[in-house]
Amino acid sequence: MTKRLKIIPNPDKAKYDEMTQAVKDNDNYCPCELEKTPDTKCMCAAFRHMNCPGLCHCQRFEKIEVDDDLLD
Repeated sequence: MTKRLKIIPNPDKAKYDEMTQAVKDNDNYCPCELEKTPDTKCMCAAFRHMNCPGLCHCQRFEKIEVDDDLLD
């Protein structure tokens, strides 16, 4: 069975809600970045290209490992 990465909202709902509001207040750009560029639009390029499990920089989203058959 192979593992793949799946993106989910941060399971800490309070943190997810806090960062979602911060993103909205920042014109949908990552509030943790100084520049507003296509690469810093949420979900930022750094997180999209991350190849391992973990939280994004602002902790709004998380990549988790799941079995291929559970991705449906």
